[in-house]
Amino acid sequence: MSFAILDTNVYIDHWERGAHAAELALVRQSLIVLHSAVVLLELRRGAHTFQARRMVDSLRRVATAIWTPTSADWWQAGEIVAKVGNRLGWEAAKKRDFQNDVLIGLTARGHGAVVVTSHASDFELLAKEVPLRLWILGKS
Repeated sequence: MSFAILDTNVYIDHWERGAHAAELALVRQSLIVLHSAVVLLELRRGAHTFQARRMVDSLRRVATAIWTPTSADWWQAGEIVAKVGNRLGWEAAKKRDFQNDVLIGLTARGHGAVVVTSHASDFELLAKEVPLRLWILGKS
C-alpha cells in the first residue's frame, strides 16, 4: 500500500467548508494517510479559535507517524526556492510560503508518498524541479 500526505489546504478546505469529502474518502481507500510536521506546524500556526486549536490538537494526537524533512531536504529546499523564486521574481513572503510546500513535497518524495492538495500551482512548479507524485483534488 502507498502513502499520502495531505497538504494544509486540504484540511482547511474540509474543516471549514466540508470540501472534497468524496475525493478524500477515495484517498483514504487508496492510500495510507500519514502526517507532515510542516503541515501540522502550518495548521497550528493558523488555528486562531478555540475550536480550530482543538481540531489541530486532536489531529496531532491521532497521528501515528509524523514525517519531518531531513537536513538534505532543507538544503535542497533552499536551492529550489531560490531558483524558482528568483526566476519568477517573488518577494520574500512568497518564497517563505513556497518553502513550506517544497519541504512537504520533498518529505513525501523521500518516503515515496503522494502529496494530496487542492492548491496545485506551487506543487506543479516543484514537480518541474524534482520528481513528485501529486493527487490534485477538484481537478477533473
